[in-house]
Amino acid sequence: MAFNNTVTIIGNVTRDPELRYIPNGTAVTNFGLAWNLRKQNGEEEAMFFNVTCWRSLAENVAESIGKGARVIVTGRLDHRSYETQEGEKRSVVEIQAEEIGPSLQWATADVERNARTDGGGSATPSGSSGQVAPTHPTDEEPF
Repeated sequence: MAFNNTVTIIGNVTRDPELRYIPNGTAVTNFGLAWNLRKQNGEEEAMFFNVTCWRSLAENVAESIGKGARVIVTGRLDHRSYETQEGEKRSVVEIQAEEIGPSLQWATADVERNARTDGGGSATPSGSSGQVAPTHPTDEEPF
C-alpha cells in the first residue's frame, strides 16, 4: 500500500529563498513558510515550515519570490532527525515542494513561461521577471 502525504499550505515566506547547487550540479532552494492556524476559540497559532525545492523549481522560486510573499505550496511532508553539536536529538518536519505559486488573494502576478533546455532539466528564463510582492488592502488581512 502506497502512503500519500501530500499537503497544500498557503502562507507567507519568512526568509528569502536561498539557492545553492549540490556537488552534482542539481539546484536546491530552501525558504521558510509561516501559516496561522485559527482555533475554534478565535486564537491563532503560528506554524513554521522549512520548504525545499529541487531542480528547475528551485531556480524559478529563487528568482520569483522573496520574504513576505504570500504563496501556495504543494508537496510532501518529510520528517528527519538529527543531533546537534551539543549531542541533543532534534527532529524537524519539512515540505519537499512539488509546486509553488503566488497567492492572488491580495496580489497580482505576471506569469512568464521559461524556455526548456535540451534534456528537460533546468529552465532558462525567456525574459525578465519581477518578484511577487504581497499587497495588503487592510491591516486585518489573515496571515
